[in-house]
Amino acid sequence: MMKIFSNTKALVLSVALTAGVLSTSCGDGTSSSNIQVPGVNNMSVTLVQDNVLISMVFQNLQLDGGLRYNIPKYPNSYLEISPDLQSAGTLMAISVSLKDVFNTSLQTLDPATLPGGRSLPGVAGGRLPAVAFSIEKFKNMSFYLGPKLFGVFIPVKSLGIGNSIITARYYTGSNRIGNISLVGEDANGENAGILLMLDMSSSVQSQLKSVAKKYN
Repeated sequence: MMKIFSNTKALVLSVALTAGVLSTSCGDGTSSSNIQVPGVNNMSVTLVQDNVLISMVFQNLQLDGGLRYNIPKYPNSYLEISPDLQSAGTLMAISVSLKDVFNTSLQTLDPATLPGGRSLPGVAGGRLPAVAFSIEKFKNMSFYLGPKLFGVFIPVKSLGIGNSIITARYYTGSNRIGNISLVGEDANGENAGILLMLDMSSSVQSQLKSVAKKYN
């Protein structure tokens, strides 16, 4: 199921996009604390027009230039990595179009577990319809989409939690929008990373569809 991206485009993440991320937020001005991910800073989930933007900075990864990758089966979405403007690390930005999230044909994809075969934490049955792929520096990424959940697995080494999986609520401002899991190495010493699962319940989808209509 794993697929290596072949369609790439050199790109440095624009200042305009970065400004859009920083100026868009949810909540009422208060905030709840999220679990800290070793080696990862400034993780955020925001809504930019009709796109869900997930961004984070990898402190210990340096790149000289940026790349944009198309996401298999998600024709209106992309993943972008580039040197972070405010640190020596690397910025990853994942833009997921609501058009793709509401595409019910994606829910007919083969269901998958975490990379390596462990069950998805917090998911009945332990698997969801998914696409899996690899890009340079990030082996075995996965995107999951079920009737009530959207998720992404991002490989991260050296989490320091052994073979454990630690799951906590994930907040934007004071609003809980899903769960985040720190996934330790499997029995083969591989497939550690971050699993972010976002709530796509009927009430959330109704709100997002109202937003999407403004841009279509």
